Amino acid sequence: MRLLEWEGAPEPYRVVFTTRLGGVSEGAFESLNLGILTEDDPDRVVENRRRLCEAVGVDAETATMAWQVHGSAVTEAKPKGILERTVFDQCDGLWSDRPGQAMALVTADCFPVAIARADSRRPGLCVLHVGWRGLLEGIVASGTGALAEGALTAAIGPGIGACCYEVGEEVAGPFRERFGDDVVVQDRLDLGGATERALREAGVVSVERSRHCTACEPELFFSHRRDHGRTGRQGVLATIR
Repeated sequence: MRLLEWEGAPEPYRVVFTTRLGGVSEGAFESLNLGILTEDDPDRVVENRRRLCEAVGVDAETATMAWQVHGSAVTEAKPKGILERTVFDQCDGLWSDRPGQAMALVTADCFPVAIARADSRRPGLCVLHVGWRGLLEGIVASGTGALAEGALTAAIGPGIGACCYEVGEEVAGPFRERFGDDVVVQDRLDLGGATERALREAGVVSVERSRHCTACEPELFFSHRRDHGRTGRQGVLATIR
């Protein structure tokens, strides 16, 4: 299993961004597909989630996920378990200040983001699923707001790069207006760069950013755009230790 650690995460946090390597799924979903709402065999997805939790050292029975809707809502994580078709809260962000509460979100071109309160005496951790809709609606501000006051640090995981993310003017125009002309070059959107700007605008003092492009690297990542919708999901798994 290949996991990408948030190497600069302060104590007491552990945050990993997954790749597609190290699971049991086959075909278009090979191999560590975490998305149960795909055409993959659900039993294989459950085994993939179990293996991931074991590798990271978190309890799959109390971990939680979200029913992601490409919006800006962030809710407090509650222990539900991620090894079955649980009905999760409809949101695109989860936060917790409780040690041992693992949180997972899935992506397939959108950006997984983790935000942590830097003060180890008052831990707080948030994970976000950031797509273009949610970013324009303010999901980053929702995530930082959930952690309240205190210095914050963040990591942006792998997502589709400006090299591959062609968009129409209905998307490009609002992004130029919100984040500046340079987040769109010709018809390519730098969604990761806009996400970093939103984090810094929200007061995050340090942002670590992956330079992997999910669409460019089929050996490492699933990509909804590259694979025309029939693909798996990687994501983020985070906990306060």
